[in-house]
Amino acid sequence: MIKTRDNFEAAPIRTTTRTVPKEWIDYNGHMNVAYYTMAIDQAMDEVFDMLGLGQDLVAQHGMGPMALQGQIHYLDELLMDQTFACDIQLLDADYKRMHLFVTMLHLDNGTEAATWEAISMNVDLTARRSTGYPTECLARVDSLLKAHSDLPRHRLAGASLGLKRKKS
Repeated sequence: MIKTRDNFEAAPIRTTTRTVPKEWIDYNGHMNVAYYTMAIDQAMDEVFDMLGLGQDLVAQHGMGPMALQGQIHYLDELLMDQTFACDIQLLDADYKRMHLFVTMLHLDNGTEAATWEAISMNVDLTARRSTGYPTECLARVDSLLKAHSDLPRHRLAGASLGLKRKKS
């Protein structure tokens, strides 16, 4: 059983501090892009579990979160044995979806290593169709949304993808 939370502070949720293992290093000598995605996904799982939307939801109700959309920005390298954590902010939510913004922090030098903006949706795992969150989970999502409602949005939240050209 995962420990859920019902009350949240007006601050992004800081996830577990982790260290980049040797296995995540690519031929460029830094953490490979696939592991940024995996590490951020695992950080989001921590928040889903706090809300009762992760492992407990699957076990008790046969439903769970699935990714609908995501965009990552790589901002700084992470090297072997360096430490990082993620700050997660809930930007919006409704009865079955969440819009999250994750900032991966390079704890050794104080920079942002990456950001990930994502939309997830609750899915009935038998019907393989979207479904609403159970009432007790929706109350936690609403509590987190209220706590995060006045937080400033990261400068990259909602950023579009495209090549930027210098004007001559």
